Amino acid sequence: MCEANAYLHKDGSEELLMESVDKVLPQEDGLLLENIFGQRKFIKARIKEMKLVDHRIILEETK
Repeated sequence: MCEANAYLHKDGSEELLMESVDKVLPQEDGLLLENIFGQRKFIKARIKEMKLVDHRIILEETK
């Protein structure tokens, strides 16, 4: 499988935001995440790091 879990980097730790993400769509003021089950979540964030071998997408909130 090629999906990854998305985590929000906050206060030195990482919080699971969404599992099995297969699409990250840039929007004007953030990112739209969509997983393999069709669930969508919008967050005002930027990609901090992607570790695709580990199936991890690390996001950082923007103001």
